[in-house]
Amino acid sequence: MIKAATNQSQGMLLFKLTHQQSFAIGTLKVKEIVPYTPLTAIPHSHPTVLGAATLRGDTLPVIDMAKAVGYPPLSRDELKNSYIIITDCRRMLVGFLVRGIDRITECNWHNIDAPPSALGKNVFVTGVTNVDNKLVQLLDVELLLSKVFPDNPSSLQPVLTDMEREILRPLKILLVDDSAVARRQLSQALDSISIPYFIATNGHDALEMLKHAAGAGTPFDILVSDIEMPGLDGYELAFEVQNTTELSHAYIILHTSLSSEISVSQAHQVGAHEALTKFEANELIHAMLRGAQKNNVTTA
Repeated sequence: MIKAATNQSQGMLLFKLTHQQSFAIGTLKVKEIVPYTPLTAIPHSHPTVLGAATLRGDTLPVIDMAKAVGYPPLSRDELKNSYIIITDCRRMLVGFLVRGIDRITECNWHNIDAPPSALGKNVFVTGVTNVDNKLVQLLDVELLLSKVFPDNPSSLQPVLTDMEREILRPLKILLVDDSAVARRQLSQALDSISIPYFIATNGHDALEMLKHAAGAGTPFDILVSDIEMPGLDGYELAFEVQNTTELSHAYIILHTSLSSEISVSQAHQVGAHEALTKFEANELIHAMLRGAQKNNVTTA
């Protein structure tokens, strides 16, 4: 029996980008919170990058998060009362300057809803929830970082042999991610090598697709899932798959923006075969090839 799925370590950090509205990110992304410190200018950097900070031996860029998502930037007078949220995400340390820190709160990620249409076209919001009867918007940090630090095109284009392509082509592959930018990266990587796939935007839909396919006698061979998702997260999805006999054929790859070792440790606890940090297309494709090899051995 695979160990029970858990996201007990995953709370929400609440903070302010405006004086009224609360925002949040998952605590697994947060490495440290520090008061504002003077920054060193970075020539030719993105307009939202205020400069670089050196903290505990690490030099990292600091982004005005409010400006990056379309709100008024912090004024010089506001800096002395601001905070830097240091994140470990997408293979890099980045600081986000925010107007204020509220607190860290426990969170039932099953209670996070899709953003209402009233929020308009704020694409940086992946979900909303209520804390103390106040609306809290969950920010899509992956999308924000992709705008400020665009991916190296070479990291999005996998390279494989004709033989490897033919190994992957017959497999039934399901990609699961709530981030639009991550889904686009995954799709572009597989489209570029003509590998077919299915896609889901959340864990609940993915689980239903897995069950339907298994019931029809055409189960999925490869499951690539994000970890941090509202509703059913990647850990819970992996747990459900590995503990449901008709689904456990799938080779599970958890694919996450988190860079911390905790994501890898928990991934193995819930039965995932691999955990990869986004986004390196060749790493992902070769993980799929390992899954193909395992399935071939299992069914041989």
